[in-house]
Amino acid sequence: MTPASETEDIARRLGLPFQPEIDDSTVETTLLMRLPLAFARNNLLLPLREEDGTLIAAAGDPANLLALDELQGVFSMPVQAVAVPRQTVMDAINRLYGRMSGSAQEVVEELEGVELSAIATEFNEPKDLLDLTDEAPVIRLLNSILFQAVKERASDIHIEPFERELEVRFRIDGILYKMLEPPKVVQEALISRVKIMSGLNIAEKRLPQDGRLRVIVAGRDVDIRVSIIPTFFGERIVLRLLDKQRGVISLTNIGLSENNVKTMERLLSRSNGIILVTGPTGSGKTTTLYAALNRVNSPEKNIITIEDRWNTS
Repeated sequence: MTPASETEDIARRLGLPFQPEIDDSTVETTLLMRLPLAFARNNLLLPLREEDGTLIAAAGDPANLLALDELQGVFSMPVQAVAVPRQTVMDAINRLYGRMSGSAQEVVEELEGVELSAIATEFNEPKDLLDLTDEAPVIRLLNSILFQAVKERASDIHIEPFERELEVRFRIDGILYKMLEPPKVVQEALISRVKIMSGLNIAEKRLPQDGRLRVIVAGRDVDIRVSIIPTFFGERIVLRLLDKQRGVISLTNIGLSENNVKTMERLLSRSNGIILVTGPTGSGKTTTLYAALNRVNSPEKNIITIEDRWNTS
């Protein structure tokens, strides 16, 4: 029995309506603003609309009556549950709440109304770093930058200091685009926040450092390789994003023509040889190599890769 049919069976036994999908255009997003994301995720509940004083909500676990009672208390109105497959509810929650999240530019605009003199020294001492709450402006700024980069399918984030400004650029489809200019005064705090998240030495500012961090963005597991290089106007950061949920793309889906796919498969079937994959940053070298490895991978083969240090230039 599939997860969808299991949910439909539960709905039938509980006497609840069932729908297999959620149409985003029918969801009243103003209702989402009243329900914390953590509650929605933990209980697989998504408010859909209000009808005649009753809240219609998608329930991935319609048998969880306690959660439905809590939802009724949050909105102070009766709740009518609609059974929806669990994964469908979770995907809709991540999708819809993700659209509500403000862009990095909006966070920068919010910073204009904040007293920034304290932020410049907020990260001067390592002991102060861990005392910051999630509401700290710099933390919200970095989170927004990461969220926006994942949403726009960027492969790299470049945070570059200049004499009087700080610039953030995204590499999308191999091309760098200027996204925003945070206030120069948050530069040191922003760099220190990245170092803390990636386990680097925040006191070291004269030598290059490499690290990595892992974040969850709208339910997606993203690995980030971090490269920090000192420059004349401060440290420059390059973040390479590796979205695990995109999976390994096959040779037929990386943009090769049918003839080139056949040529690659013929070469990969040989017992020895070398295939050179070249191109600029973000052009798909790693994707192509992993697609090739995936093509030759099998239980009876032992595959070992020999790699140079990660290059995020």
